[in-house]
Amino acid sequence: MSVLHVSSWGFLIALGRVWLRPFTHQVGGHAGIMCYDKTTICKPLVSQEQVFYESLPADLRPFTAQYKGRNLWSGITMKVILCTFEHVMLRAKYAYLCGFFYCRSNGCIKVSSFSINLVQDSDTAYQMEDPNGNKNDIQERNSHNPWGLHCLRTLLSHMTSEFTENKLFRFVLLENVVSQFHQPCILDLKMGTRQHGDDATEEKKKRHMKKCEQSTSSSLGLRLGGMQVYQAKSHHFHCRDKYYGRTLTEEGFQQTLYHFLHDGHRLKKELIDPILQKLLCLKSIIERQGSYRFYSSSLLIIYEGKHQSNSNLGHQKRSPAGYSTEPPPSTMPKVDVRMIDFAHTTYKGARNNTTTYDGPDLGYIFGLQNLIHILRKIKDGD
Repeated sequence: MSVLHVSSWGFLIALGRVWLRPFTHQVGGHAGIMCYDKTTICKPLVSQEQVFYESLPADLRPFTAQYKGRNLWSGITMKVILCTFEHVMLRAKYAYLCGFFYCRSNGCIKVSSFSINLVQDSDTAYQMEDPNGNKNDIQERNSHNPWGLHCLRTLLSHMTSEFTENKLFRFVLLENVVSQFHQPCILDLKMGTRQHGDDATEEKKKRHMKKCEQSTSSSLGLRLGGMQVYQAKSHHFHCRDKYYGRTLTEEGFQQTLYHFLHDGHRLKKELIDPILQKLLCLKSIIERQGSYRFYSSSLLIIYEGKHQSNSNLGHQKRSPAGYSTEPPPSTMPKVDVRMIDFAHTTYKGARNNTTTYDGPDLGYIFGLQNLIHILRKIKDGD
């Protein structure tokens, strides 16, 4: 019998001899995401999303995660581990071809009554603040991104509750778009004025339409789906989730975007032009996509939050309030813009397509226009 020990990252599920670990930077969505390796994530497979990636227009590829689900990994099939709980020990029996592998935790994963607590894997803390300004407790703050941890718990609870000996769970493999960043600051925006897909039930349609009407989705074509921004002064990620995003007015949304670009010392204006360049390019591409409707999809804006050394900070001019009034020494800002979540995207020729649309997605373009406008206002100091 082979014994595989869980490493300090807390690996959770086995695929052959590959162990999956939590994706620590999930700020939005509802499907739990895990890491296959440093540059690859896996998420529960939705056939409509898989087909979208397989037929992706070439000019959209720079703005989406690289699809790794074809050829070797085509629609990965995975057997879920069967968990039995014994004090703080996680025992996982995994059936693999001719034998069994057993893994035991070393204390990194503590499991009790389906409550999963992941021990912090770095010195970086995460602090979530709710719409009323209340911060989460210290134990959760020193773990992973609270929203990502919530999604992971939900996924594992679902998988274990549906476990049977021959149960297969299918995942899709995608590029980990934050792997190149040390301290990734991530903004997740729900794009467009409509969030329900063509396949939505009447009840779901009404629910999503109400959310849009009562939030900035209707007025801006944008809604905050989640956020984490690294605060250099306190060395933690400040996090917001989708529930906070639903409460924002147009003014509140603009203030939140401002805070996303602020590292606790100063507003990082040098990021705005590179982000604007990418958004303008994306807008031009979306305008050429006839029949596509990106319902319920999100847009990620990512930049490097890793701060320069304290010695360099000491030489910067500071305002009376103590904030730096000058940008750090000139370097090329590392930013990225990616479209994600295509489970409800529709287009001419899509599988199970019930409605065919003409022209580009005007709701998505409306959101991009407003995002560009707000960023320009922040840049100009309005």
